[in-house]
Parts: sequence; structure tokens; C-alpha cells
Amino acid sequence: MFRLLVITDPTALPDEPRLLANLLAAGLPSLHLRKPGWPAADVETLIQALPQPFHARLVLHGHPELVRRYRLGGLHLTGQERAATVRRPPLLPGQTLSTSFHSLAEINRHRRHYDYVFLSPIFDSLSKPGYASGFQLPAVREHLARLAARASYRPQVLALGGITAENIGLLPPAGFAGAAVLGTIWQSPDPVATWRKAAARTR
Repeated sequence: MFRLLVITDPTALPDEPRLLANLLAAGLPSLHLRKPGWPAADVETLIQALPQPFHARLVLHGHPELVRRYRLGGLHLTGQERAATVRRPPLLPGQTLSTSFHSLAEINRHRRHYDYVFLSPIFDSLSKPGYASGFQLPAVREHLARLAARASYRPQVLALGGITAENIGLLPPAGFAGAAVLGTIWQSPDPVATWRKAAARTR
């Protein structure tokens, strides 16, 4: 089943806890809390502002101590954190470990260490002007098919970068297990409606 995740805006948004809770209440399977540069105390305040029943669907970028303390859904490692990590961080049973890659070669080298990974930018980024895609979907499809045929264990590969309701339908045939969206959600006046519209295009 194709999963459509959401990554938070990197900045603080007005009334952000309500916006995030509305997305989760609408059925969002996983919300990646990514607030680069925020101290742990500010990230913790945001977690505390969200209803506890939603905590199991939160994946935190960094701050593994908060992932364990609040029994969140998982931990996402940045490239810098990944480079500094020698072994899998100590997580609780059921908590996932994910990361982001920017080439198919990186997935080949590191895929077995993660439960799922992002590959980006699949399309030209909406949130980072000038950040253009370097991928061709037919080549990605062939590569992911080869991995699926030979790997006894592999992570799910999710698409990231420039994904909208108009192009998301191209991703399941390309072999992606899901996608994560950022710009198309937070540039929209109605994040919930935008997420629902995009999710409906993959069913």
C-alpha cells in the first residue's frame, strides 16, 4: 500500500500544533517533525502540544532521547548524523529508523541499516528553489526492481521532492512504496485538503 507522509515546515508556523493535529486526525499515517536548528526544549514543547494518541505516528529528525521518552514512531537521521553513527541508535521495540539519500548508489550501500529511506529530489523541489531533480523515473524503476529481486531484506524507498497531486500518480509505477510531501502542503491554504487530494491520486 502506497504511503503518503508529511514533513513539517522547517520554521514555526502560526497555530502549528492545531494544523499538525488536523492532519493526523484526517488519517495521515506518519508525520516527520523536522525543525533544523531548534533546541531540544522547543521540539519537546511541540511534541507536548500534540495529543498523546498521535505520538506513535510522529517521526523525529534528530533528538533520539525525545523519541524514546515520548515513545514516538521513529527517528530520522540527517546525512550528518548518519555519517557520525557507527551502529543503530538504541530505540524501543517497534520504533523505526529512517534517513534520506540523494542517489541510487547511496541506497545500494546503506539500505540494510534502515526501515525506510527517502530518495530526493525526484521532481524539482517546491520548498528549495533551484534544487532540481537528477532522476529519470524509468531508470529509478529499473534500479528498484533489481533491488527487490535480489535483497533478502530491504527498506521501503519513498520519494521526496517536488511532489504534488498532479505528479504523484507517477510514483507507484516507478516502484516507490510511498512519498513524503513538504512544500505542496505548507504552501497550500488548506493542508488537510491538499494531503487528501494527493493521497487519493495513489489509490
